[in-house]
Amino acid sequence: MTNRLASATSPYLLQHADNPVHWHPWGPEAFAEARERGVPVLLSVGYAACHWCHVMAHESFEDEVTAQYLNEHFVNVKVDREERPDVDAVYMAVTQALSGHGGWPMTCFLTPDGEPFYAGTYYPPAPRPGLPSFRQVLEAITHAWREQGDEVRESAASIVSQLAFKPLPESTVDEDVLDGAVVSLLGHFDRAHGGFGGAPKFPPSMVLEFLLRDHERTGSVEALSMVRATCDAMANGGLYDQLAGGFARYSVDAGWVVPHFEKMLYDNALLLRVYTHLSRLDPAERYRAVVRETAEFVVRALGTEEGGFAASLDADTDGVEGSTYVWTPRQLADVLGPVEGARAAVLYGVTEDGTFEDGASTLRMLGEPDPAIASALLAARDLRPQPGRDDKVVTAWNGLAVAALAEAGAVHGEPRWVAAAERAAELLLAVHLVDGRLLRTSRDGVAGTAAGVLEDYGCLAEGLLALHQATGQQRWLTVACGLLDTALERFAGEQPGVYYDTADDAEALVQRPSDPSDNATPSGASSLASALLTASVLGAPRQGEYRAAAEAAVARAGLLAAREPRFAGNWLSVAEALALGPVQVAVVGGSPELASTAWRGVHGGGVVVTGDPDAAPLLADRPLVDGSPAAYVCRGYVCDRPVTTADDLAAALHR
Repeated sequence: MTNRLASATSPYLLQHADNPVHWHPWGPEAFAEARERGVPVLLSVGYAACHWCHVMAHESFEDEVTAQYLNEHFVNVKVDREERPDVDAVYMAVTQALSGHGGWPMTCFLTPDGEPFYAGTYYPPAPRPGLPSFRQVLEAITHAWREQGDEVRESAASIVSQLAFKPLPESTVDEDVLDGAVVSLLGHFDRAHGGFGGAPKFPPSMVLEFLLRDHERTGSVEALSMVRATCDAMANGGLYDQLAGGFARYSVDAGWVVPHFEKMLYDNALLLRVYTHLSRLDPAERYRAVVRETAEFVVRALGTEEGGFAASLDADTDGVEGSTYVWTPRQLADVLGPVEGARAAVLYGVTEDGTFEDGASTLRMLGEPDPAIASALLAARDLRPQPGRDDKVVTAWNGLAVAALAEAGAVHGEPRWVAAAERAAELLLAVHLVDGRLLRTSRDGVAGTAAGVLEDYGCLAEGLLALHQATGQQRWLTVACGLLDTALERFAGEQPGVYYDTADDAEALVQRPSDPSDNATPSGASSLASALLTASVLGAPRQGEYRAAAEAAVARAGLLAAREPRFAGNWLSVAEALALGPVQVAVVGGSPELASTAWRGVHGGGVVVTGDPDAAPLLADRPLVDGSPAAYVCRGYVCDRPVTTADDLAAALHR
């Protein structure tokens, strides 16, 4: 037996390729060996940027004694949750049910048939209050398997049966439900610090998007105030990189002071879209700066040589969490001199006691930004050791980035961002789309083997639809519709509006996952519903079928949206677009002024297409006016007279 991870394409698996543990990748060979040896399977799931995954690896998986025990008593399987979200979803549901919480690293024990019988997350090398050591867990599992094997197998079968998928009943998401969601969110809103709930505090991207759309439809002051307060707090807190742009994954405290330092592509894509949409309503320079800096961070720090975007930057640098990013007053003075260093300490909230560890502080923005100070500190920080990068390209997350960059570029008149979105889309179509089906990941331009899941189809379709709008090119709409057609065929359940996260011909797991909740990213079903609705408004060939499918999916998520709006932000955004009715803006004739006005003035859920007459369905039969560029505004498929000036278009959009 040997460690079998050396040929993996996942950077996370490669991090464990030199462990003394005889790791297998997920696959039938591992379970066949477990059956042959008559031992259970240890399943360890994590991701490359995960701090506690690194900790458990150093403490346990790099330890020769622990590895020897694991190799003797288990078949050991490593999974990158980002590469195999289906495997992660199935066993995370088990972990949450058995332990009451979830997270990574995830540690599950399975029968040779893949049925789980015990699960947890991080286990330390020595016992802690309320937490056994990893060795204690391993010995208890070994004893139970050897002495009570039949009972263990019966327990595993029972766990699997209890997790059987049960679709929610249909429930209308009408204006009362949308109003109720705003009221519910007000009850969870942190009036002191922004955001929702307490620590740890995650950026509520999709909830903010819903609240923006609700304000645009109803004029709700409460909805907009929650968005502004939260966006201000995040942008001015330690969650945001005050020197180089980009957001960390979450804050460990309620006040957004100390982040968990990994930077994920999906967070930055979703937040870029939120700040872009907020900047349409409120052109404050701070929001525009966050859009600019975050877009540049995505392109610069996460862009790959092949044109895609890397999954994440690590939380750790040389094994130390956050060391690249934190500062002491002395370090500021060393870079800036004593006077400017003291001023920077006040500006960024760097104290003698520190806000993080060992007297160091995260940087916050407590005054007016000073570009000269930020530039000098960034230059010095760039000389420090830098965090590692997980450079695999994930289809769904790149789809989110394509959408965000295309929209941000169109709204803010930055063609470089639109071009970056196009390059990423080209890579995905060239490498990830094979015979009409998506693969989940690639690295260095080489596709991985994992099949795409529903969120890959929904998020990539949404990104391509945003590109179609920003460029007016028909091909992006055509390919997006092909992805939507495949998703409807391969992922639909037996009842209308029900979708599974894996295709009907995907690898069979102990349960076919179907999670409708919006968490860190949109659920597969809500991302599909969003793309279906957008495509229908853009005049896709099957627009009636697409809209009906989107409406059925939203109805199926209605109870979730009504009861748990914090976990249904994307669903609520789609429902807002349905309630507003289709808003279409067609700009013909290549007028940058009209296009810019359209992008800045359209409501969330509305669409804008710019290009030559008849170049796209929304531009069809909409000619120039007296030979000049013109804009057509339509609501509910009823169109106003065309306008030819930016002022008239702005008035038409805001009537």
